[in-house]
Amino acid sequence: MEKKKFWRFIEESREFNQAEWLTEKLAQRGLEEVVDFEFIFQQLMNASYQSRLWGAAFVLMGGCSDDTFDYFRGWLIGQGEEIYNRVIEDPEFLAEYIHEDNLDEEGFPQNEELLSVGLDAYTLIKTGDTEWDDDTHDELLEALDKKGLLAAPDIEFDWEEDDLDTLFPALWERFGEEPLG
Repeated sequence: MEKKKFWRFIEESREFNQAEWLTEKLAQRGLEEVVDFEFIFQQLMNASYQSRLWGAAFVLMGGCSDDTFDYFRGWLIGQGEEIYNRVIEDPEFLAEYIHEDNLDEEGFPQNEELLSVGLDAYTLIKTGDTEWDDDTHDELLEALDKKGLLAAPDIEFDWEEDDLDTLFPALWERFGEEPLG
C-alpha cells in the first residue's frame, strides 16, 4: 500500500464508523496490506509527535495527557491528508477547522479506536475476531520492525503553559477560556 492509497482509505472511511470500516476493509485485503497500512499510520503518528502540536492540543482541551495526545493525533490522521498536513504545518489552523461535525460523540477531537485498526485487522485475519492476542500483537510488531518502522521520537517541550496564549493566539481566543475538555 502506498501513501496515496492509505489516504484514499482514510477519506472513504470518513463516511462510516471509521475504525470499524477500516478494520473490515483491511482484513479483506490481506496481511501485507494491513502491515503496510499500519506502517504508514505509525509513521504519521511519529511525524505528528511534536511539541508545538501538543501545545495546540493542550489549548483545545484545557490540558492534554500522553494518552489524550495519542487519541488527538489519531483523530487528526482520521481527518484526512489535507487537514493533517495543514495542522502539522500550522496548528493554529485548528481554531478555524474545529466544529462539532468533526469531533467525536463527546465533543472532543479524539479517535482512540483508530489507533488499533491495524492490529484489529491483523488479528481478525489471523484468529477470526478482533480480541487481543499477544502472539498476533508480537507478530505485527515484528513485521513493522522488518519494514523499518522507527520508534517514536523523543519530545522536548518548547513551551510553558503560561505562554500558550502568545504561541497560539487564534486557538487561545477560541478555546483558552472555554476549552473542549
